[in-house]
Amino acid sequence: MNTVTIDLQVNGTVHQITVAARTTLADLVRDHLDLTGTHLGCEHGVCGACTVLVDGAPTRACITLAASVDGGEVTTVEGLDGPVIDALRDAFSAEHGLQCGFCTPGMLVSCCDIVRRRPGASRQDIREELAGNICRCTGYVGIVDAVQRAMAELDQEVAR
Repeated sequence: MNTVTIDLQVNGTVHQITVAARTTLADLVRDHLDLTGTHLGCEHGVCGACTVLVDGAPTRACITLAASVDGGEVTTVEGLDGPVIDALRDAFSAEHGLQCGFCTPGMLVSCCDIVRRRPGASRQDIREELAGNICRCTGYVGIVDAVQRAMAELDQEVAR
């Protein structure tokens, strides 16, 4: 078995890990770092349940080889912190954006990216941005409402 040694930062902690060359980023964070918030759904990069941030960009961890993020910075749902994720967590709860919860980690990672990158996005913009995240419970209305609510709350905090 071919192995590779990878240096990366995950949720602010530096790691040097030797894994099989074919190890995906999702398997690395789940099996080697015990960060099981990253869910594996389709394992084909379609459902978005495995979304993490790699160097700040949403990335499907199930189709990303761990070796390809050598030297990079990975943020999983466990590593999100600050006012954006706090506002999103509260808004997901208030707007019933949580149903079975399977898609929630990937949704929260993608929604953090949307709120940070596209403040003031319209409902249509949010829907288009979330096109790569599938909710098996079809709770999209609550999720889009939650993103808008979080954006509005963050705007009010800035205005104070």
